[in-house]
Amino acid sequence: MTTTAAPASASAHATAAATLRRLYLVRSGFALVWAVLVFVTASGIGPLTVVLLVLYPVFDVAAAVVDARSSRASSSAPVADGSANGSAAGLYVNIAISALAAVGLAVALGSGIPAVLRVWGAWAVLAGVVQLVVALRRRGLGGQWAMVASGSISVLAGVSFVLMASSAGASLANVAGYALLGGIFFLVSALRLGRGAGRR
Repeated sequence: MTTTAAPASASAHATAAATLRRLYLVRSGFALVWAVLVFVTASGIGPLTVVLLVLYPVFDVAAAVVDARSSRASSSAPVADGSANGSAAGLYVNIAISALAAVGLAVALGSGIPAVLRVWGAWAVLAGVVQLVVALRRRGLGGQWAMVASGSISVLAGVSFVLMASSAGASLANVAGYALLGGIFFLVSALRLGRGAGRR
């Protein structure tokens, strides 16, 4: 039984890592393109800005759904380090948080940039905590240090957005920078996962 469990565990490990790598690459590309578009339209709240700001958490919900399904499928196989097990719960929490953020942003957009920054900041803090917890649970898959850093920075950035909302220089350009950095972290993590899979 031990000889069959080990290959199954390795196979589940590799499958989970490969799925995450593809998802991270998609999320990176989306975040980078989104950041550029928001930066170009950051001077005010127009129709395109409204669509972009609501789209980001909606995309996050979709990505988390795909991730949760993959994590649930991987958890059915015996993964020795538990990297696949336990992460799905955090992803479901993230789905709920991001869905509420999309609704909150849709409402806040009618009140101006400061209100948007407050909602975005609260979402960044909560989502950052969840990302940090999920990344720590998945550390056995490799490439997760970038996600740990991203989650930690998200919490700090969220606090700064809330504080920034009360200042005269409140701007959506900072949100674009936040997404840009997140896209870079997703790319780094995807590349690290790819290297880890190659070694295995």
